[in-house]
Amino acid sequence: MPKIVLIIIAILLPPLAVALDKGIGKDFVINIILWLLFYVPGLVHALWLLLK
Repeated sequence: MPKIVLIIIAILLPPLAVALDKGIGKDFVINIILWLLFYVPGLVHALWLLLK
């Protein structure tokens, strides 16, 4: 999947973008926790994973 599509998905729903890029694993669980606590940390984490 192209990175630009994943970035758009990450802005809308960060855990979905992480799951599509990295699969269901520790990064996904960390992102779910951050996203549930507050939207911005989950977004930053997702973008960081997608762009590194």
